[in-house]
Amino acid sequence: MPNILREITLRRPIPILNPLSFLSPITTSTRPAQTNTANDDPIITSVVDSLQQGHCWKILSENFGSVKFTNPTVRKILLQLKEPVNSKKALTFFHWSAQESRAEHGISSYCVLIHILVKTGLVRDAKAMIESVLTKKLSGDNCRTLCVLDSLMDSFCTVDSVPFVFDLFVQTCAKLRMVDDILDACKLLFDRGFPLSVISLNTVLNVLLKSDKVHLVWGLYELMIGRRVSPNEMTVKTMVGALCKEGKLEKFLRIVDRMNGNKRPAPHAIVNTCLVYEIVEDGRIERGLGLLRLMLNKNMILDTIAYSLVVFAKVRMEELDLAKETYEQMLRRGFKENAFVYDLFVGRSCEEGRIDEAIGLLEDMEGLGFKPDQTTFDWLIKSCAYHGRLEDSLAFCARMMGFGLLPSCSAVNEMFGKLCENGRTKEADEMLTVLLEKQFGPNETTYSRLISGYVKDGDMEGLTKVLFEMEYKSISCDVSGLSSEIIGLCKCGRLKEAKSVLTHEGCC
Repeated sequence: MPNILREITLRRPIPILNPLSFLSPITTSTRPAQTNTANDDPIITSVVDSLQQGHCWKILSENFGSVKFTNPTVRKILLQLKEPVNSKKALTFFHWSAQESRAEHGISSYCVLIHILVKTGLVRDAKAMIESVLTKKLSGDNCRTLCVLDSLMDSFCTVDSVPFVFDLFVQTCAKLRMVDDILDACKLLFDRGFPLSVISLNTVLNVLLKSDKVHLVWGLYELMIGRRVSPNEMTVKTMVGALCKEGKLEKFLRIVDRMNGNKRPAPHAIVNTCLVYEIVEDGRIERGLGLLRLMLNKNMILDTIAYSLVVFAKVRMEELDLAKETYEQMLRRGFKENAFVYDLFVGRSCEEGRIDEAIGLLEDMEGLGFKPDQTTFDWLIKSCAYHGRLEDSLAFCARMMGFGLLPSCSAVNEMFGKLCENGRTKEADEMLTVLLEKQFGPNETTYSRLISGYVKDGDMEGLTKVLFEMEYKSISCDVSGLSSEIIGLCKCGRLKEAKSVLTHEGCC
């Protein structure tokens, strides 16, 4: 699909590091790496020599129990023991200095030790250290997750560590349910050239799904796609779970069906459609199209759906003519018409005040056997009312109910507002009766429109009926209808009730 691909922004590839590099052969040299700084300090040299000789805690305490080990000193000693063969000695010193010499280990010391342990393959010990530094009370530390991550990245090269340390870090954060900064942490790692494995990302996705921050699931999934991490079956299962939890699954099944007919694609295509659709709907159009290109390159989305999403993006950019050109290109390439694109064209035509064109598109749509959805009729009802075509607005409302659909409150309120402004409140009230029989749920604005209309028309009988109906349903007027309600009550002789409304609303 060369043309559709040209519509979408290219992204530069991110270099992928080997996620299993921590399993590479381990150095067996018994000589610790020496630095001039360390050699200049006799305490550091003595401690390292003692550890190399395998001295126990008792001997360490006898020889160095009176030494005050500062964070820089601890860090230097650990760096002298950074080679895999000395990793357990580093762990011994860390625990001994904390317990016997009461050293207060800082984040940097923890991180150096974590690198040493992961590099050696002591994953369980490393994980325990990560949990400890993330949960331990440390001074001068507010944003714990990102502080620890910054220190891990700063000491990565110093210890000659392996990228797996960051996977372990993220997985541990997820285990501890520390999700507030987890998305920022993942982004930071990718930006610094440390791509996370799909296993780590799935772990975080699963924890986010079970938390009260399910919306972050989509941000992390967007990061995965954008950084070319291929989702697996577990990823898709989690994302479908997010759609269910947010109550969006039915909506996007319907959208995909309108794009692709009744040939429902695999779950991953539905998830990817949702991601791109919501990004474009949010106004991040270039980002959405960039992700769409990546999905097309990996066959993660159907061509028909991809074309439809490009049309959607053009419509969101208020480029209706360009959207139609894209659609014509789609048809020339052998793809079939679809209801989703017609919905878009009708809606955008209504927004631009091209009512006759919108009605023509609706007729074309029905001629192709497509059933307009609620949104399409809502656009027509609102647009016709706004432009003074009240008969058409009422007709589309009735036609919509003939399809077994109900208009939204916003569409009904727009239509009722224009009817009442033009002295046709009775017709609006009659339409409301029909809608109520179909289980339509009016809101306070709906009744406020009728009250304002009846007051303007001087129809006290109709006004009284509406007021009693509102009282029965425990519905109050909105701000715009409050004054009309008070005036109406006064005209109906219900002065006490008018005064009660004034008092209740704090008007006097």
